[in-house]
Amino acid sequence: MQKSNSKLANTKLPTPKLPHSSKSTVHALPSQQRGLVFSSLLLIVIIAGMVLLALYLVKLDRTITHKFEGKRWDIPAKVYSQPLELYQGANVDRDTMKTWLELLNYQSDNTYDRTGTYHRSGNTYFIHTRGFTYSANDVDKEQVIKMTIAGNKIESVQSTLPAKSGIIRLEPVNIGGIYPDSNEDRMVVSLDQVPQPLIDALIATEDRGFYEHKGVSIRGIARAVMNNFSGGARQGGSTITQQLIKNFYLNSDRTLKRKANEALMAVLLELHYSKDEILQTYLNEIYLGQNGNRSINGFGLASQFYFDKPLNELRLDQQALLVGMAKGPSVYNPRRHPNDSKARRDVVLNNMLAVGSLSQEDYDKAIEQPLDVVDKPVEGKSQFPDFLDIVKRELNTVYYSDDLKNEGLIIISTLDPIAQLAADKAVDRKLGELRRNNSKTKDLQGALVSANPETGELVSVVGSGSEFTGFNRAVDAKRQVGSLLKPIIYMTALESGRYNLASSVDDSPITVNLNDGDEWNPKNYDNRDHGYVPLTTALSQSYNQAAVRLGMEFGISTFAKQLRRMGVKEEIPPYPSALLGSVNLSPMDMLGVYQVFATGGFRTPIHSIRTVIDDRGRILQRTGLNTQRSIPPETNFLTNYALQQVVSNGTAKRAQSLGSNLNLAGKTGTTNDYRDAWFAGYSGNYVSVVWVGRDDNKPIGLSGGTGALPVWVDYMKQLKLTPVALPEPEGIEWLWLENNSGKLSNERCANARYLPVMSAHLPEEASSCAIGLYQQDRALEQMQSQNQQGAINQQRRREGLEIPNSETIDSDSQENSDEQNGNEAENRADTWYDRAVEWF
Repeated sequence: MQKSNSKLANTKLPTPKLPHSSKSTVHALPSQQRGLVFSSLLLIVIIAGMVLLALYLVKLDRTITHKFEGKRWDIPAKVYSQPLELYQGANVDRDTMKTWLELLNYQSDNTYDRTGTYHRSGNTYFIHTRGFTYSANDVDKEQVIKMTIAGNKIESVQSTLPAKSGIIRLEPVNIGGIYPDSNEDRMVVSLDQVPQPLIDALIATEDRGFYEHKGVSIRGIARAVMNNFSGGARQGGSTITQQLIKNFYLNSDRTLKRKANEALMAVLLELHYSKDEILQTYLNEIYLGQNGNRSINGFGLASQFYFDKPLNELRLDQQALLVGMAKGPSVYNPRRHPNDSKARRDVVLNNMLAVGSLSQEDYDKAIEQPLDVVDKPVEGKSQFPDFLDIVKRELNTVYYSDDLKNEGLIIISTLDPIAQLAADKAVDRKLGELRRNNSKTKDLQGALVSANPETGELVSVVGSGSEFTGFNRAVDAKRQVGSLLKPIIYMTALESGRYNLASSVDDSPITVNLNDGDEWNPKNYDNRDHGYVPLTTALSQSYNQAAVRLGMEFGISTFAKQLRRMGVKEEIPPYPSALLGSVNLSPMDMLGVYQVFATGGFRTPIHSIRTVIDDRGRILQRTGLNTQRSIPPETNFLTNYALQQVVSNGTAKRAQSLGSNLNLAGKTGTTNDYRDAWFAGYSGNYVSVVWVGRDDNKPIGLSGGTGALPVWVDYMKQLKLTPVALPEPEGIEWLWLENNSGKLSNERCANARYLPVMSAHLPEEASSCAIGLYQQDRALEQMQSQNQQGAINQQRRREGLEIPNSETIDSDSQENSDEQNGNEAENRADTWYDRAVEWF
């Protein structure tokens, strides 16, 4: 037992075999789990990142497409003048053509083989027009016009394109714009309007692989990095697409995030749109300078801003200059840094030579060209700001402000650049002369407005000083108008039938009792009383006392009603002084009044806009003739005659210097203490009003005849005037009248005048001179008749013939004879007045 126990004790029992020790199991299991968890988390992160990236890309994609396919820019409205119409017999002379071509910046060229060029040989012009789109259905294409001028008229005109109407239009002048609140200005051009050399220059300089890459150029980025690290000039690796993304969607921050966004969006943009679409957008978006507080965007506008020409008329070197400016418009501004600008231009030309888009010969020629940048930018700043202001006011009554600023509207206005330049010169010249007179006139200001009386189209406006401040005196200066309203008083008197042009009016002192118990005693400007004077004299010499007495006869309420008939909307104060013009009205208000006189009594509202066209060429507004009868034609005919007397022998006699054959009509106006000087008048084709005064309303010591009339005459003499020739209405007869009584008269009477009279209100009395002459003539006629009958009777006796008067008359015949004689006597009584009127 002991032995066996010992053996058993010394025997080594085998250890049971386990899969793993408990210790290794504990350590191996967590390691595997951590690996799985980490892998899972990483996968989740990657998936989440991809989802987020996808969502971010979707967001970027939507951002790109929303703006690119929607409204890309706020495009300003552009305002143009009326076009110049060329047709056989048109009143166009060489000076007019010279001025219009200069305003359009046409260049003299013997070959005239490009748009915007012309050649003149003697009186014959060859003009290669640019064309113009007036609407989708009214497009003038480019054409060559051959025109011959003889004297002041077009003798013949031909064109390379047919003109069914016989009228060829030379395009209107751009007079300004209405700009977006973003202060971005641009002129959108399509790709086919951009010269190919400009595109070649852009590709060669900014992105030579534009047509190969998909938005991002790896080669360009690598080249820029290597160059920057090697210490060379700092370069960017951005493609044209990336530059567009930066300008169109992003900003110029130099951050990794912005660069990443730029690259992603560039790729997305290229996935959606063609290279041509991207290039066209870039050409219109690129920033190329600053005009005051407005940015110059796009090559279309930059061409006008720096060269005053459309893109297709630029030389190769000028196109290269604009491309060079894309790198830094302020650094390479050709007006401020001409040397740097030329050097950059030459780099662009050299790039074109390097890639083969420019021959050595063309390169050598282009690199020798001067910059030829215009000294002052024409685009953006209106040369006719007063007129543009009135256009804006008229537009604001119809359109929302945002539509005017952002929708790219085209407005064809009624401005006549020739008339406007004449107005500017007249005001500058004559006010300059008047300001040198004395201390009262040192701060003299003026306003001038002029329109076509038949159409109501405003053709010229001067309402501010050398710099437009927003205060336009043509519409904003409400001043007393003085004697400009006197024709309304005399018109009322003539319309009533109580007065005719030769009637007597009393210019003796008058006292008017006012409602507050005070008395008003108006005086004449010469401080003299003239007693009874003819109506035309009272008006032509502008006698105050006669005007007040006549106005009070018909009443102030009637005076106010007449002004409303003439289109005056301002409230007329119910005071007698209103008869002498103590009414605050603007030059534009008075233009409307005298427009009625100038057209035979028809009122056509004064307007400054012909048509408004949207960016698709659709006509949104076309101003038609809204003409209404305001004054009976007979009344207006007589009033016009009276206003012509003001010019022929009254206070506006200075206007006769323009030509007595023009039959001009008008009226001077002067207010109390000589604070305001006015003249309103018209020819057959222009009605114009001038105001001269001081903004502080202090006396200027000038009357209408010495202050305003010289400006009016200077303006009108620069225009081609037609005579005043109103058609004579049916209800008008011309009679000899006694001046200062209005009675019927005879041409042999000393004080007789041959004047128009309304048929409905012929005078019923004759002057003593006329009656005496009439009786003498009747007696002489009777005597001649008796002598003639006596000679006949003697002849009949000599020939043995019976004398009719000696024959026996029976009773029946006697009764018939008596009845016949009675009827003849009655007829004579009925027709005596008519016969007398004919005689008188």
